[in-house]
Amino acid sequence: MAVVECEVPSSSILERRVIDAAYFRDAYRVPLRQEQAGMAAIFFAIFGQLPRWLKYSLIVRNRIATFCGLEAPTQSEIMNPEVKSSYVVGEKIGVWPIFALTPKELVAGRNNKHLDFRLSVLKEVRGEHSSVVVSTICTVHNRFGKVYLFFIVPFHRWGMQQLLSRALIGGRL
Repeated sequence: MAVVECEVPSSSILERRVIDAAYFRDAYRVPLRQEQAGMAAIFFAIFGQLPRWLKYSLIVRNRIATFCGLEAPTQSEIMNPEVKSSYVVGEKIGVWPIFALTPKELVAGRNNKHLDFRLSVLKEVRGEHSSVVVSTICTVHNRFGKVYLFFIVPFHRWGMQQLLSRALIGGRL
């Protein structure tokens, strides 16, 4: 059970020109044993079980972001994410608005002054094997976006691998 870094899949509904032009992008693939799970269930299997230390780190980061005039999730959204039985484009899942939702892919993210980001959770079936690929795409708008990513990317990469690994070990995927 391994988390494997990969390319953003060509089957993703993320626009190829946006992927290719992104200032930052990454993607990680993990096996999917819960093949019948819907996209919201897969999303929460990964992002709905944040360790307490990560929740507190996000709260601090978001307070700083809000102080800088950026839109950021509230403490309540981080500590107690709302889980609904179904979702539609435009609603929030966890702390992010949904930009696209199909039976095989959920794209959420946020647009801000410094950067726009998209998070894709894609269910792929290859023969008898299913997997989930989580991709992150960031488009920067200014120097602040580049500086922000300089500091955040190492934590993001490590954190994504940890969240995916924990979901695998916990049997949620």
